[in-house]
Amino acid sequence: MSSITAQQLRAAANGPVNIANLNSVLTAMNQYGSLFGLDLPHRAVQYYAQIMHESGDFRFDREIWGPTAAQKRYDTRTDLGNTPAADGDGKLYAGRTPIQITGKSNYTDFYEWCVEKNLNPPDFVAKPDLVNTDPWEGLAPLWYWDTRKLNRWADQGDIETITKKINGGINGLADRIDHYARLALVVLGYAPEAVEQFQTKAGLAADGDVGPKTRAALHTALLGISGASTKQAAFMAAPVVEEKAVVPHSVERQVKKKFNLLGWAGSAFGGGGGLGVAALTGFDWRALVVIVGAVLVVAIGALLLRHYIIAAIKDIREAVES
Repeated sequence: MSSITAQQLRAAANGPVNIANLNSVLTAMNQYGSLFGLDLPHRAVQYYAQIMHESGDFRFDREIWGPTAAQKRYDTRTDLGNTPAADGDGKLYAGRTPIQITGKSNYTDFYEWCVEKNLNPPDFVAKPDLVNTDPWEGLAPLWYWDTRKLNRWADQGDIETITKKINGGINGLADRIDHYARLALVVLGYAPEAVEQFQTKAGLAADGDVGPKTRAALHTALLGISGASTKQAAFMAAPVVEEKAVVPHSVERQVKKKFNLLGWAGSAFGGGGGLGVAALTGFDWRALVVIVGAVLVVAIGALLLRHYIIAAIKDIREAVES
């Protein structure tokens, strides 16, 4: 089931919606959304924000063809799977469905994906208009979202990266952010324009600007109703800037060094090492007493060292999570 209703989507829209197009999207979401992990509100809001921008609040399910200068270049866009010749591929495989899939390669990939899933699709490559019939019109955006692995970025509230993955750049980013904020506010129980009211409640400056801090606060609130814990919400709400380790390398080296010392002590005197109990058989009793005494000293030292390491790791974890 969809975690977001038609009423909420209509409330968040900037104008009237096309009910038929909206119903196609919601029908597919209700049937398949949970399979794509989109039954979680924080992901669904990101998903719908992109669709609402691309489709003009569900009013359009196909690209408005001029052709513009950019659209004329579609005809020879081999990176989209179109032929290098000016033979009409650009218009034939223009954007369709609410997420505006574009280019012969995307139509081919979607068709092959549907065949692989035993969905018995029509031939979208031969007849691209069929992609705008049900259930394909609502299923295509789910396919596109999933194959680009966009839940990963939705989990971190990174609308900029999602936009780049869909658009190839950041065209329309301001409108996508506006749709995200409006829908997030509605889902959280506010009016779609109540940015300042939300900011006040979140302890932010009430300036009405949906900047990074406000988006992070909206994301954290949505994570809360998605069932994430407070600590998960705080971590997942951080914008993605680069791939890096959570624990600093200097700290990680110290932890590894301490564990290596403990491992050396265990291997030297444990059953798996060369000085195991069986190896002591036949020793002179005085030498045996010395060895046993040494084992006890090392064992006690190891226990104390283990306690120290556990305490150090606890401090590191608390420092990272705070």
